[in-house]
Amino acid sequence: MSDLLPDVLRHLEALVAFDTRNPPRLIGTGGIFDYIRANLPGFRIQVTDHGDGAVSLFSVRGTPRRLFNVHLDTVPSSEAWSADPHVLRVSGDRAIGLGACDIKGAAAGLITAANVTSGDAAFLFSSDEEANDPRCIAAFLKSNALALDHGFTEAIVAEPTMCEAVLAHRGISSVLLRFKGEVGHASSANALQANALHQVMHWGSNALALVEAEAKSRFGGLTGLRFNIGKVEGGIKANMIAPSAEVRFGFRPLPSQDIDGLHERFGGCARVGALERYQETFRGPSLPSGDVAAAEDRRLEARDLADALGLPIGKAVDFWTEASLFSQAGLTALVYGPGEIAQAHTADEWVALEQLRRYADSITHMLGNPAP
Repeated sequence: MSDLLPDVLRHLEALVAFDTRNPPRLIGTGGIFDYIRANLPGFRIQVTDHGDGAVSLFSVRGTPRRLFNVHLDTVPSSEAWSADPHVLRVSGDRAIGLGACDIKGAAAGLITAANVTSGDAAFLFSSDEEANDPRCIAAFLKSNALALDHGFTEAIVAEPTMCEAVLAHRGISSVLLRFKGEVGHASSANALQANALHQVMHWGSNALALVEAEAKSRFGGLTGLRFNIGKVEGGIKANMIAPSAEVRFGFRPLPSQDIDGLHERFGGCARVGALERYQETFRGPSLPSGDVAAAEDRRLEARDLADALGLPIGKAVDFWTEASLFSQAGLTALVYGPGEIAQAHTADEWVALEQLRRYADSITHMLGNPAP
């Protein structure tokens, strides 16, 4: 096999040059999607605008049963970048640029592999993974013409996994809590009970105890329940009882943990009558999805797929991916891509050249049938 890296870098340079930061997700149906369309000759292509900068490109050649998915949006850049984040730099053994690791490097690899093969292939490029408003995958899976009725049985979702197949990861849930109190003077005898911020602290203490009690829960190499209180707001000044308070927190359950059951338990950590609002603002299922038995069956199916494709199997991971949405829809799904997650979302984000080469080679092998 000839060295595919020069072509991968050529495509990656073009992809990085497109500003697909999310937020603000000011992404249209042209730009990066025009580039991909022009570089996938022989594919049937459909571009769909899902609104508010969420755009997907679905491309098919032949009658494939396996779908490759990669997102094109990136996190915002920061002032810590040492050079223009939208200009790809190759330095030593790495390619540096916004999205190079997460995960435009995989997109460049898919485009490269598509152009040196002629076998059946299906790619879904999306632009809304990096914010809590995903639309592309959900719309794709709801469309019978494009999802299961198309005949797809497998999905390989690109995220930085060091070119190892990841078969399991945590789910994710984000929550908004609003506590109510009674405004008054801080010297009042009822300040302990009436202060909404005091209610937050009571809830937080119980919530932390709940999480600590789950420390020995396990699934597929993952242990415990991940939990984070990200923001607390409320109160007026030190000598006034806080009349209201707001908390934003999130948790990441194991595939074996029931998200709805955890919500009931977290809500129950508050004193009776203290909560004015409990709202889940985002949910992503675990990979694999389903109850304990179903999740284990799906994990074994994904392992068989990785073995059949000759992919090394990596450890389960704590971060969330959209592979879980495909698993939830009934497809055998795994996560596989170039780069290391530790480099994602960082200033001077980079991906190793060897990872890009390995990924492009493996996708080329999966697609088969060299181009004439």
